[in-house]
Amino acid sequence: MNKLLLLLVALLFNPFLVAENDPLEEINRVTLKVNKTLDNAVATPVARFYQKITPDIVELGIYNSISNIDDISVSLNNILQGKFKDGFSDIARFTINSTLGLAGFIDVATRMGFDKHDEDFGQTLAVWGVPHGPYIMLPVLGPSSLRDAAAMIPDAFLSPSILIEHEPTVYSLKFLDLIDTRARYLGLESITIGDEYLFIKDAYYQNREYESSDGEVEDDFDNFDDF
Repeated sequence: MNKLLLLLVALLFNPFLVAENDPLEEINRVTLKVNKTLDNAVATPVARFYQKITPDIVELGIYNSISNIDDISVSLNNILQGKFKDGFSDIARFTINSTLGLAGFIDVATRMGFDKHDEDFGQTLAVWGVPHGPYIMLPVLGPSSLRDAAAMIPDAFLSPSILIEHEPTVYSLKFLDLIDTRARYLGLESITIGDEYLFIKDAYYQNREYESSDGEVEDDFDNFDDF
C-alpha cells in the first residue's frame, strides 16, 4: 500500500507528466472507442428504457436519494478544503432530507435554504495543490486524470457503502446511479465539435477547473474595459 502511494505521488509530481498531460493519448483514444461501443450497445439503450418507464417524479426522487447519500462525502470534502460553513450545511442537508425528506426522496433541505454542493476528493486534492497528472480515459467511467482517478478510491468508501452493509444493495444503488446519470445526459453527444477525443478532454479539464475553483474562473473579458 505504501509503495502504491509513493508511486502515485511520484507520478503526480513528475515534471514531464505535468507539462505533457496526455502521454497516454494512443491508449486513451482506443479506450474512448471501446467506451463508445459499450455505451451505444448497453448504456444508452438501458438509460432510454429507464427514462421511458420511470415517471418523472420517481426519476427525480431516485436522483434526490442518491444525491442525499453523496452529501456525506461532500460535507467531508468541504471540511477538508477548509470550507467549514458549507461542510456543516451539507451535514444539515443530509439530516433533514434523511428524515423529513423520506430517506432523501424529497429534497426538503434546498427549500429550507441549505444549498446543494458538489465536492469530491479530486477537488480536495486540487485545493491542496496536487496537479492533475496525465490525462486518463478510464474504461466505462470515461475521462479522468491520474489525480482524480486515485481520488475515486476514498470517495467510493463514503457513498453509499458508508450507510449500507449489504453489498448487493450497494452495487444495485451504484448501478442505478450510473443509469440515472446516463439518462440525464442523453442527447449531449450532438454538441461535440471537431475531434471528439480532444473535445471531451478539453471539456473535462474546463469542468474540473470550474468545480475546483467553485465557479470562480478567470477569463480575459474582465480587462475588456481597458481598451
